[in-house]
Amino acid sequence: MLQNIKESANFIIQKTNFNPEIGIILGTGLGELVSEIEIQYSIPYNEIPHFPLSTVEGHSGRLILGTLGGKNVVAMQGRFHFYEGYSMEKVTFPVRVMKFLGIKNLILSNASGGVNPDYEVGDLMILEDHICLIQNPLIGANLDELGPRFPDMSQPYDKNMIQLAEQIASENNLPVQKGVYVALTGPTLETPAEYKYMRIIGGDTVGMSTAPEVIVARHMDIPCFAMSVITDLGVPGKIQKVTHEEIQKVSEVAEPKLTLIIKELISKI
Repeated sequence: MLQNIKESANFIIQKTNFNPEIGIILGTGLGELVSEIEIQYSIPYNEIPHFPLSTVEGHSGRLILGTLGGKNVVAMQGRFHFYEGYSMEKVTFPVRVMKFLGIKNLILSNASGGVNPDYEVGDLMILEDHICLIQNPLIGANLDELGPRFPDMSQPYDKNMIQLAEQIASENNLPVQKGVYVALTGPTLETPAEYKYMRIIGGDTVGMSTAPEVIVARHMDIPCFAMSVITDLGVPGKIQKVTHEEIQKVSEVAEPKLTLIIKELISKI
Protein backbone atom coordinates (compact mmCIF):
# COMPACT_ATOMS: atom_id res chain seq x y z
CA MET A 1 0.00 0.00 0.00
CA LEU A 2 2.77 2.43 0.90
CA GLN A 3 4.29 2.24 -2.56
CA ASN A 4 0.88 2.94 -4.15
CA ILE A 5 0.33 5.93 -1.86
CA LYS A 6 3.69 7.38 -2.82
CA GLU A 7 3.10 6.77 -6.53
CA SER A 8 -0.28 8.56 -6.38
CA ALA A 9 1.15 11.48 -4.42
CA ASN A 10 4.19 11.79 -6.66
CA PHE A 11 1.97 11.82 -9.76
CA ILE A 12 -0.06 14.73 -8.33
CA ILE A 13 3.05 16.60 -7.18
CA GLN A 14 4.75 16.26 -10.56
CA LYS A 15 1.59 17.27 -12.42
CA THR A 16 0.81 20.31 -10.27
CA ASN A 17 3.86 21.36 -8.21
CA PHE A 18 1.24 22.45 -5.65
CA ASN A 19 1.56 22.32 -1.86
CA PRO A 20 -1.84 22.03 -0.12
CA GLU A 21 -2.19 22.86 3.58
CA ILE A 22 -5.75 21.61 4.03
CA GLY A 23 -7.61 18.59 2.70
CA ILE A 24 -11.37 18.70 2.03
CA ILE A 25 -13.71 15.75 1.42
CA LEU A 26 -17.16 16.67 0.11
CA GLY A 27 -20.24 14.49 0.63
CA THR A 28 -23.47 13.81 -1.26
CA GLY A 29 -24.89 16.95 -2.88
CA LEU A 30 -22.17 19.10 -1.32
CA GLY A 31 -19.72 19.30 -4.21
CA GLU A 32 -20.48 22.91 -5.09
CA LEU A 33 -18.12 24.19 -2.40
CA VAL A 34 -15.66 23.71 -5.24
CA SER A 35 -17.15 26.80 -6.94
CA GLU A 36 -15.67 28.87 -4.08
CA ILE A 37 -12.17 27.49 -4.73
CA GLU A 38 -9.83 29.42 -6.99
CA ILE A 39 -9.01 26.30 -8.96
CA GLN A 40 -5.49 25.84 -10.25
CA TYR A 41 -5.72 22.15 -11.12
CA SER A 42 -8.59 19.69 -11.61
CA ILE A 43 -7.66 16.03 -12.01
CA PRO A 44 -10.24 13.28 -12.73
CA TYR A 45 -9.78 10.35 -10.39
CA ASN A 46 -9.31 7.99 -13.31
CA GLU A 47 -6.06 9.77 -14.21
CA ILE A 48 -4.50 9.30 -10.78
CA PRO A 49 -2.61 6.01 -10.32
CA HIS A 50 -4.28 3.59 -7.87
CA PHE A 51 -7.24 5.93 -7.15
CA PRO A 52 -10.71 4.34 -6.99
CA LEU A 53 -13.60 5.85 -8.98
CA SER A 54 -16.79 7.41 -7.57
CA THR A 55 -19.88 5.43 -8.60
CA VAL A 56 -22.51 7.38 -6.63
CA GLU A 57 -24.76 10.09 -8.07
CA GLY A 58 -23.82 13.44 -6.55
CA HIS A 59 -20.11 12.55 -6.39
CA SER A 60 -18.29 14.08 -9.36
CA GLY A 61 -14.98 12.24 -9.08
CA ARG A 62 -12.35 14.98 -9.35
CA LEU A 63 -9.41 16.08 -7.26
CA ILE A 64 -9.36 19.87 -7.05
CA LEU A 65 -6.27 21.88 -6.09
CA GLY A 66 -6.44 25.62 -5.52
CA THR A 67 -6.97 28.33 -2.91
CA LEU A 68 -9.89 28.85 -0.52
CA GLY A 69 -10.02 31.28 2.37
CA GLY A 70 -6.47 32.32 1.56
CA LYS A 71 -5.12 28.77 1.99
CA ASN A 72 -3.88 26.15 -0.44
CA VAL A 73 -6.36 23.28 -0.43
CA VAL A 74 -6.86 19.90 -2.06
CA ALA A 75 -10.52 18.89 -2.31
CA MET A 76 -12.13 15.59 -3.18
CA GLN A 77 -15.26 16.34 -5.19
CA GLY A 78 -16.78 12.94 -4.50
CA ARG A 79 -15.69 10.32 -1.97
CA PHE A 80 -15.67 6.53 -1.86
CA HIS A 81 -17.85 4.24 0.23
CA PHE A 82 -17.60 0.70 1.57
CA TYR A 83 -21.00 -0.11 0.01
CA GLU A 84 -19.58 0.52 -3.46
CA GLY A 85 -17.59 -2.67 -3.02
CA TYR A 86 -14.24 -1.08 -2.24
CA SER A 87 -12.04 -2.36 0.55
CA MET A 88 -11.61 -0.05 3.52
CA GLU A 89 -8.02 0.45 2.39
CA LYS A 90 -9.33 1.84 -0.91
CA VAL A 91 -12.09 3.91 0.72
CA THR A 92 -9.54 5.73 2.85
CA PHE A 93 -6.67 5.68 0.34
CA PRO A 94 -7.10 9.35 -0.71
CA VAL A 95 -6.63 10.52 2.89
CA ARG A 96 -3.26 8.74 2.91
CA VAL A 97 -2.35 10.46 -0.35
CA MET A 98 -3.37 13.87 1.03
CA LYS A 99 -0.98 13.35 3.94
CA PHE A 100 1.86 12.74 1.50
CA LEU A 101 0.84 15.90 -0.38
CA GLY A 102 1.49 17.77 2.88
CA ILE A 103 -1.91 18.60 4.39
CA LYS A 104 -1.97 19.70 8.03
CA ASN A 105 -5.77 19.58 8.60
CA LEU A 106 -8.69 17.62 7.13
CA ILE A 107 -12.23 18.97 6.73
CA LEU A 108 -15.11 16.66 5.83
CA SER A 109 -18.81 17.03 5.04
CA ASN A 110 -21.64 14.54 4.65
CA ALA A 111 -25.38 14.13 4.32
CA SER A 112 -26.93 12.25 7.22
CA GLY A 113 -30.22 11.21 8.79
CA GLY A 114 -31.14 12.84 12.08
CA VAL A 115 -32.13 10.55 14.96
CA ASN A 116 -32.09 13.30 17.60
CA PRO A 117 -35.72 14.44 18.06
CA ASP A 118 -34.54 18.07 18.37
CA TYR A 119 -33.17 18.05 14.82
CA GLU A 120 -35.01 19.17 11.68
CA VAL A 121 -34.39 18.56 7.97
CA GLY A 122 -31.87 21.10 6.69
CA ASP A 123 -30.07 21.51 10.02
CA LEU A 124 -26.28 21.60 10.12
CA MET A 125 -24.47 19.52 12.73
CA ILE A 126 -20.86 19.81 13.80
CA LEU A 127 -19.44 16.40 14.62
CA GLU A 128 -17.93 16.28 18.11
CA ASP A 129 -17.58 12.47 18.11
CA HIS A 130 -18.56 9.38 16.13
CA ILE A 131 -19.47 5.72 16.53
CA CYS A 132 -17.99 3.67 13.69
CA LEU A 133 -20.01 0.55 12.89
CA ILE A 134 -18.25 0.10 9.56
CA GLN A 135 -15.22 -2.21 9.42
CA ASN A 136 -12.24 -0.43 10.96
CA PRO A 137 -9.89 0.71 8.16
CA LEU A 138 -6.79 -0.03 10.26
CA ILE A 139 -7.43 -3.79 10.41
CA GLY A 140 -4.45 -5.62 8.93
CA ALA A 141 -0.71 -5.09 9.02
CA ASN A 142 0.29 -1.70 10.44
CA LEU A 143 2.77 0.46 8.56
CA ASP A 144 4.82 2.33 11.15
CA GLU A 145 5.68 4.99 8.57
CA LEU A 146 1.98 5.96 8.54
CA GLY A 147 1.13 5.76 12.22
CA PRO A 148 1.09 3.65 15.41
CA ARG A 149 -0.47 0.22 15.74
CA PHE A 150 -2.91 1.47 18.39
CA PRO A 151 -3.74 5.11 17.61
CA ASP A 152 -5.46 7.19 20.28
CA MET A 153 -9.01 8.30 19.40
CA SER A 154 -9.83 10.38 22.49
CA GLN A 155 -10.14 13.47 20.28
CA PRO A 156 -11.30 12.41 16.80
CA TYR A 157 -12.53 15.94 15.99
CA ASP A 158 -10.34 18.94 16.77
CA LYS A 159 -11.75 21.04 19.62
CA ASN A 160 -10.14 24.26 18.40
CA MET A 161 -11.72 23.94 14.95
CA ILE A 162 -15.09 23.09 16.52
CA GLN A 163 -14.91 26.22 18.67
CA LEU A 164 -13.95 28.36 15.67
CA ALA A 165 -16.82 26.95 13.59
CA GLU A 166 -19.33 27.63 16.37
CA GLN A 167 -18.05 31.20 16.60
CA ILE A 168 -18.33 31.67 12.82
CA ALA A 169 -21.88 30.28 12.81
CA SER A 170 -22.89 32.58 15.67
CA GLU A 171 -21.40 35.66 13.98
CA ASN A 172 -23.40 34.87 10.82
CA ASN A 173 -26.66 33.99 12.64
CA LEU A 174 -26.51 30.43 11.42
CA PRO A 175 -27.92 27.93 13.92
CA VAL A 176 -25.87 24.74 14.18
CA GLN A 177 -26.29 21.52 16.12
CA LYS A 178 -23.41 19.60 17.67
CA GLY A 179 -23.48 15.86 18.19
CA VAL A 180 -22.42 12.28 17.52
CA TYR A 181 -22.39 10.72 14.03
CA VAL A 182 -22.98 6.98 13.63
CA ALA A 183 -21.34 5.42 10.56
CA LEU A 184 -23.01 2.37 8.97
CA THR A 185 -22.13 0.47 5.82
CA GLY A 186 -25.30 1.20 3.81
CA PRO A 187 -26.40 1.23 1.05
CA THR A 188 -29.89 0.69 2.50
CA LEU A 189 -31.37 3.54 4.45
CA GLU A 190 -32.21 2.51 7.99
CA THR A 191 -35.32 0.74 9.26
CA PRO A 192 -37.33 2.41 12.07
CA ALA A 193 -35.88 -0.10 14.53
CA GLU A 194 -32.34 0.66 13.34
CA TYR A 195 -32.94 4.40 13.72
CA LYS A 196 -34.15 3.75 17.27
CA TYR A 197 -31.03 1.68 17.99
CA MET A 198 -28.75 4.46 16.72
CA ARG A 199 -30.38 6.87 19.15
CA ILE A 200 -30.19 4.42 22.07
CA ILE A 201 -26.43 3.88 21.62
CA GLY A 202 -25.78 7.63 21.66
CA GLY A 203 -26.10 8.81 18.07
CA ASP A 204 -27.56 12.08 16.84
CA THR A 205 -27.17 11.39 13.13
CA VAL A 206 -26.49 8.37 10.98
CA GLY A 207 -24.63 8.10 7.66
CA MET A 208 -22.40 5.93 5.49
CA SER A 209 -19.02 7.67 5.49
CA THR A 210 -16.68 10.06 7.35
CA ALA A 211 -15.72 7.97 10.40
CA PRO A 212 -13.33 5.64 8.50
CA GLU A 213 -11.65 8.62 6.84
CA VAL A 214 -11.26 10.34 10.21
CA ILE A 215 -9.81 7.18 11.77
CA VAL A 216 -7.16 7.02 9.05
CA ALA A 217 -6.44 10.75 9.34
CA ARG A 218 -6.01 10.51 13.10
CA HIS A 219 -3.79 7.45 12.59
CA MET A 220 -1.49 9.86 10.72
CA ASP A 221 -1.97 12.62 13.35
CA ILE A 222 -4.03 14.91 11.09
CA PRO A 223 -6.53 17.11 13.01
CA CYS A 224 -10.09 16.74 11.65
CA PHE A 225 -13.27 18.79 11.46
CA ALA A 226 -16.57 17.54 10.02
CA MET A 227 -20.12 18.78 9.44
CA SER A 228 -23.34 16.99 8.51
CA VAL A 229 -26.36 18.29 6.66
CA ILE A 230 -29.47 16.64 8.12
CA THR A 231 -31.32 15.49 5.00
CA ASP A 232 -34.01 13.26 6.53
CA LEU A 233 -35.29 12.20 9.94
CA GLY A 234 -35.17 8.84 11.68
CA VAL A 235 -37.32 10.01 14.57
CA PRO A 236 -40.49 8.10 15.54
CA GLY A 237 -43.50 9.82 13.98
CA LYS A 238 -41.33 11.71 11.48
CA ILE A 239 -39.93 8.82 9.43
CA GLN A 240 -40.89 9.07 5.76
CA LYS A 241 -39.90 7.23 2.63
CA VAL A 242 -36.92 9.06 1.15
CA THR A 243 -34.85 8.73 -2.05
CA HIS A 244 -31.21 9.51 -2.78
CA GLU A 245 -32.39 12.29 -5.10
CA GLU A 246 -34.35 13.94 -2.28
CA ILE A 247 -31.30 13.73 -0.02
CA GLN A 248 -29.25 15.47 -2.71
CA LYS A 249 -31.81 18.28 -3.01
CA VAL A 250 -31.83 18.99 0.74
CA SER A 251 -28.02 18.99 0.74
CA GLU A 252 -27.94 21.48 -2.11
CA VAL A 253 -30.33 23.86 -0.31
CA ALA A 254 -28.26 23.76 2.89
CA GLU A 255 -24.95 23.94 1.08
CA PRO A 256 -24.49 27.76 1.05
CA LYS A 257 -24.58 27.82 4.87
CA LEU A 258 -22.11 24.97 5.16
CA THR A 259 -19.88 26.56 2.51
CA LEU A 260 -19.77 29.86 4.40
CA ILE A 261 -18.74 28.16 7.65
CA ILE A 262 -16.08 26.00 6.02
CA LYS A 263 -14.62 28.86 3.98
CA GLU A 264 -14.40 31.10 7.06
CA LEU A 265 -12.99 28.24 9.13
CA ILE A 266 -10.22 27.63 6.60
CA SER A 267 -9.29 31.30 6.62
CA LYS A 268 -8.92 31.24 10.42
CA ILE A 269 -7.05 27.96 10.88
